[in-house]
Amino acid sequence: MKATRQTILDRLATSRAPVSGDALATELGISRTAVWKHVQGLRSDGLSIAAVGGQGYLLRSDILVAEAIRDRFGATQPARIGHDIEVLDETDSTNLEILRRAEQGADEGLVIFAERQTQGRGRLSRQWHTFAGEALAFSLLLRPELPPQRIPEVPLVAACGLYRAIAGFAPEVRLKWPNDLLHEGKKLAGILTEMRAEPGRVHALVVGIGLNVRAPAAGWPANITQPVTDLASAAGREMNRHDLAAACILELDRTYGQWLAEGFAPIRDAWWRAHAASGRRVRVHDGKGYIEGVASALDLDGALLLDTGKETRRIIAGDLELVA
Repeated sequence: MKATRQTILDRLATSRAPVSGDALATELGISRTAVWKHVQGLRSDGLSIAAVGGQGYLLRSDILVAEAIRDRFGATQPARIGHDIEVLDETDSTNLEILRRAEQGADEGLVIFAERQTQGRGRLSRQWHTFAGEALAFSLLLRPELPPQRIPEVPLVAACGLYRAIAGFAPEVRLKWPNDLLHEGKKLAGILTEMRAEPGRVHALVVGIGLNVRAPAAGWPANITQPVTDLASAAGREMNRHDLAAACILELDRTYGQWLAEGFAPIRDAWWRAHAASGRRVRVHDGKGYIEGVASALDLDGALLLDTGKETRRIIAGDLELVA
């Protein structure tokens, strides 16, 4: 019964048009009444499913449900990240929400998704747009027992985990230093990390992730100045956000566990192999001006090593652009 209900949810979640109850009954080999009962069960789980007269059932806005994400884990349960999942209809920022929970004593591994953010933020103080039903916006709480000087590794660890998850849906996705995901040079996802710490000790580390799942129906906002894309366009097929959310959590959890157990070296190697600019000519704006050279390697702490032709520069923060 659970598998049948999951199949109905999958069909509704991947269709923007109403799905016929008769078609579902035929496909699953059950009665029309049984389909209705399964739909009622999904509604009891918190899903908003409309009955469109003469057409069928429509899952409104592909609404995320925490239990539906957990169901996708199956036998592969997360060890740290994802033991507690919440989905909010709206918040100011999932990062800010996680920071508030951290101050209240929340455990490591809490993940909070939001359909809408009123103060969504990206790197370099940029606004991050969250389109309800068409994106994944979530943050997770980490409390690694590591010195603060190891923290610059975390954005790259998270980017590597997110890359591993997304590559299962669109193999041509690449990373861009320090922690963006691209498809054919267009931004697909971004990561923002924030922390609460004191000298020698990290109290809480928040990793915020924004992933464009589908192009917004009204088009991309005019104030987005860089090329952007979405995963459905990159993969050439419709996306199920519950499948995607579960894959992201499991890979982030696996990569985080690998980092804790094995250190940064294997993550750094995997990240470099997936980097769009490895060995290529780039320029990086460090807040003062552009530095141009060949991206030659990642340093031991995740800094970008840039060969300018005269010297090797260590870049610890900045905005990277590929040079044609």
